Amino acid sequence: MGNAVVQSIHVHPVKAFRGVSPRTAVVEPWGLAGDRRWTLIDDGGKVVTQRESPRLALAAAEPLAGGGVRLSAPGRQPLTVEVPEPAETIPVDVFRTKVEAVPAAAAAHAWCSAYLGTEVRLVHMDDPAVRRPVVPEYALPGETVNFADGFPVLVTTVASLDALNSLIAGGPHAQEGPLPMNRFRPNLVIAGTEPWAEDDWTRISVGDVVLRVARPSARCVVTTTDQDTAARGREPLFTLARHRKDGGKVLFGQNLVPLAPGTVRVGDPVRVLARR
Repeated sequence: MGNAVVQSIHVHPVKAFRGVSPRTAVVEPWGLAGDRRWTLIDDGGKVVTQRESPRLALAAAEPLAGGGVRLSAPGRQPLTVEVPEPAETIPVDVFRTKVEAVPAAAAAHAWCSAYLGTEVRLVHMDDPAVRRPVVPEYALPGETVNFADGFPVLVTTVASLDALNSLIAGGPHAQEGPLPMNRFRPNLVIAGTEPWAEDDWTRISVGDVVLRVARPSARCVVTTTDQDTAARGREPLFTLARHRKDGGKVLFGQNLVPLAPGTVRVGDPVRVLARR
């Protein structure tokens, strides 16, 4: 791990939309600043992701000063959405967990609904310090998270993707590979490790920021969605199920929780502070 560094940083302002890759990012207790503070919900209040709507892969969200976003998508004129005033909140179902969120302006609902061809609303998490706890069985007291699937920071490694792509190349769906890292929608991509080295981590530092490893990341059908075309295939789930399955879940990457705020930068050294 002496040469491990942050290769890239990724922030997705709207859950399931494509995001941006800044050179630096502020690490807040609930995730990278601006990451997944917005999400779409359906008419029943359930979060809408690429699981149900793979076309969201083609929609983009650019963060704006003050927390707003600029939305763009094929066939739609870009739309600037300001952070709504928290005058009212509505219940949001995030994977069977109820969270209060603030609805955006009606124009944002109309824009997103027109793009997907179904009724959706755009909502904002106004106060992640209190709105949503980290998955309880893996959390320490007081830990919270944004609209990410369950944990504040998702880390993947270049070496593990290379190893996975080698396995795909030797399998029955080799024509689908090699897969890019954006299939896994991480926050931090680390270069300079051995393949699967992250399986043994329990605490790491990224620059001056210390994070604890909560659990491996269980992967879903979103990873089979080409983020440039929205087309779906069989990989990487087919190969992960053969080589990276544990307790009925297929795994790639690690879910982390920051132990204190700070800033991370591309090129920051990554050190393992504790192992399993």
